[in-house]
Amino acid sequence: MPQKEKIRDMFDGIAPSYDRLNHLMSLNVDKLWRRRAMREIVDGTQQQLLDVACGTGDSTIAMARKAALGSRVTGVDISEGMMALIMRKAAREGVHDRINLQAADGENLPFAESSFHRVFCAFGIRNFEHRDKGLQEFYRVLKPGGKVVILELSEPRKRWFRMLYDLYFQHILPVIGGLISGQKAAYKYLPASVKAFPVPVKFCAMMQDAGFTRVRAISLSGGLCQMFVGEK
Repeated sequence: MPQKEKIRDMFDGIAPSYDRLNHLMSLNVDKLWRRRAMREIVDGTQQQLLDVACGTGDSTIAMARKAALGSRVTGVDISEGMMALIMRKAAREGVHDRINLQAADGENLPFAESSFHRVFCAFGIRNFEHRDKGLQEFYRVLKPGGKVVILELSEPRKRWFRMLYDLYFQHILPVIGGLISGQKAAYKYLPASVKAFPVPVKFCAMMQDAGFTRVRAISLSGGLCQMFVGEK
């Protein structure tokens, strides 16, 4: 089975328990990371916003809630199982009329050049088969003067913190995730995918190669998360 289909099927399988596990296992710190990202994304003007690898829509809904009146948020993901949860959540927040959803591959976005003021991708680009191609697509669909914001998990730099992190992510997380979701393999994949992700300086270089300027990496929560920002 091709890699993208494996990823899609894996996320389809964990979709029903994804939100509960995600917030439980991050102790809700992921919500703080998204709030920090919103300060880079929302600028008070009417915007066209794209959420790539939107999953179950926490970021999509956050953008729809924070953006100025008249803004539109488009969410795309290869997992329709994950996206199936979004509109119900968005309706509870009263923002469902601001959101469009489309099943799509982040490496082949079905949008014209210069379509969006901001492109956001939270905890998804590490799952791309070809990250360089994804970054090129992010750049292509951005309007001139637009901005890309990427959140991604990373390994802490401090040795003692990294040891605790490894214990949790390598041994505890797969057990908890497997018990709650019934998909232990998916929660073994998570730490492996984080370890395989490029270190910040290398990923920033990839963003620059894709055309982005003023590229920067911002470390959050002691290095548990990196926020990458680049401009077109």
